[in-house]
Amino acid sequence: MRDVDPVAAWAGSGAMALTGRAEGPALGPPVGFVERVLALEERLVGEFRSLGVALDLDALALLGERAALAGLRRQGDRSCGSATRLLPAGDGWLALSLARPTDVELLAAWLGNAVTWTENPWSSVAPAVADRSGAELEARAALLGLPVAVLPQGRDHTPAAGNGDASPASDLPAVATPFGDATPAPLDELLVVDLSSLWAGPLCAQLLGFAGARVVKVESTRRPDGARFGPPVFFDLLHAGQESVAVDFTTPAGRDDLRRLLEAADVVIEASRPRALQQLGIDAEALLHNGRPRLWLSITGYGRTGDAAQRVAFGDDGAVAGGLVVRDNDGPCFCADAIADPLTGLVAAAAVLDAAAAGGRWLLDVSLRRVAAHFAAEANTSPAVEGADIIVAQPRARPSRGVAAPLGAHTEAVLEGIGRRA
Repeated sequence: MRDVDPVAAWAGSGAMALTGRAEGPALGPPVGFVERVLALEERLVGEFRSLGVALDLDALALLGERAALAGLRRQGDRSCGSATRLLPAGDGWLALSLARPTDVELLAAWLGNAVTWTENPWSSVAPAVADRSGAELEARAALLGLPVAVLPQGRDHTPAAGNGDASPASDLPAVATPFGDATPAPLDELLVVDLSSLWAGPLCAQLLGFAGARVVKVESTRRPDGARFGPPVFFDLLHAGQESVAVDFTTPAGRDDLRRLLEAADVVIEASRPRALQQLGIDAEALLHNGRPRLWLSITGYGRTGDAAQRVAFGDDGAVAGGLVVRDNDGPCFCADAIADPLTGLVAAAAVLDAAAAGGRWLLDVSLRRVAAHFAAEANTSPAVEGADIIVAQPRARPSRGVAAPLGAHTEAVLEGIGRRA
């Protein structure tokens, strides 16, 4: 890896400007964090080079792209997007995300009589959790599907991966499970069906598209990707050049179309809890056993097995779950913007490229928590702040390669094409 000053690299990336309290100085990175991110960047650039493709990637700057396009700023113990907060519990800190209207509706069930409701739910939640155990609050939230994460005390020693040395991506924070043999295929011959939304999965799909794969984005007509309702420039950045398919997953015909798409795919990307797809009659393991797709990438909050499979996470609380925060004298602060999302997208892309090159059929499980723990290192900040001998750059975004297709613009053509292919 190239020799760099981690603090200067962090300051120049735009991510430092998103880290720290609104009224205070920008904070430096967790110890070892920059080096890990640059190692991943170097790995991806090298994998693309082996494919004969030049990848222009600034992984640290990429962490601030959404904030740059949405005009977000640092807010300390509030996430840049304002939906998640770090709250002191009776025995430590926890993160609560209220990103969805249903999350607010679950607060009464989560906290019971401890809540005195006001128009601002945060003013009621903060005192209600202040004298309660973080583990108890986290366990109860998991049962309800509420995104809550306890900040680990000290370093989280979650292993980088759960597969053996012979497996692809064995040195990445990913778990690869084999499902049989398949001959490696060039990336430009692969069909990627992307069921994911928001940031992590779409970033992975975008990078695979840059490597030459054909990417088809699949959305529900009733619940499209929530990023469509955010800044259009961010959605364009991630999805320009991809085909758009929209089907109604609640109808038999829509579920049949979905199955046909998955059986035609070489790579499937999804970011749902396993039971969500099972309710649609989709079983990833069964499809892999049957020979299609070659690779199934499952992006989860905490993993796809055991009790963790039912837990919900977003980029900010997922980062907290892995211990990826910075600290000042007043306590922990969020590190950049929803940082577990773009990091997971980068890791997922590297894992898919590894598995595609190795051959075989694989189920790849990449969780936000595991990725965050891998990059967290020690939960300390460097002493560098604004006013030192460095300039803290503002976040920036890559130029978009075009405008994303309207919802469902290619539905008929893609479904007709896979029908012929089958």
